[in-house]
Amino acid sequence: MSVRELVVLGTASQVPTRHRNHNGYLLRWDGEGILFDPGEGTQRQMLRAGVAAHDLNRLCVTHFHGDHSLGLAGVIQRINLDRVPHEITAHYPASGQRFFDRLRYATAYRETVGVTEVPVSADGTLAVTPSYTLDARRLSHPVESYGYRLTEPDGRRMLPERLAAHGIKGPDVGVLQRAGRLGDVTLEEVSEVRRGQRFAFVMDTRLCEGVYTLAEGCDLLVIESTFLDEDEELAVEHGHLTAGQAGAVARGAGVRHLVLTHFSQRYSEPDEFERQARAAGFEGELTVAYDLQRVPVPKRR
Repeated sequence: MSVRELVVLGTASQVPTRHRNHNGYLLRWDGEGILFDPGEGTQRQMLRAGVAAHDLNRLCVTHFHGDHSLGLAGVIQRINLDRVPHEITAHYPASGQRFFDRLRYATAYRETVGVTEVPVSADGTLAVTPSYTLDARRLSHPVESYGYRLTEPDGRRMLPERLAAHGIKGPDVGVLQRAGRLGDVTLEEVSEVRRGQRFAFVMDTRLCEGVYTLAEGCDLLVIESTFLDEDEELAVEHGHLTAGQAGAVARGAGVRHLVLTHFSQRYSEPDEFERQARAAGFEGELTVAYDLQRVPVPKRR
């Protein structure tokens, strides 16, 4: 059975707190695991969340600030220690190649697993697989930063009443789905488009075109809300979003489930983030993330 869920490993901005680890987010997408922004302590959080190195297929780093990347060294060494049997692909801003190299080879260890480096240097598609297309879009932060988006290919939903009208049932339905035609009946006549699911990961950034492009039509949007609205000037100065801005983005993009994360240590009351996102007009499902939480990708429409 396929599983699509977000495993939240850490939710703190800049520094860990008593209750929040540095960033870290694992997206389980069918048989693959995509680890986003592994900050310091990610390896231990993986253990606590029941996530193994064998579960990882891709590493996606938005930018090279420490709270989003210091965990790379430990994660990569654990991948090698556990002799993960498949290749791992790493995506990160090309301008930070020297940082990735330093983290990958921070200490001595035996390399047993191939890590394919696919740095990001411009907006575009990074990978196409049978289950998704992975795209990157430039964000607005003091250092080069990219957000990521997964888009599942559209499929088709069979319509029972139309199948019955043509007398198609049983094994013939499968034949029609595979061949696209059964006698004089085409697949299009007895089905409709089933839109593929969409997921986006938006970290440290001001409002910019990339934010809106990544969020558009998402079933699950994970987005930073480092500051509350009363500190918007600080957010702009440091290249971040407020809870209200994140909520407004999600509202305008038609997001189904909004996950707020990356909280500044200056705040102690998480309910206020939800209140401000709601005040901005977002009416869909909303999660103020906490460490070790699991958030399912919404079921298809």
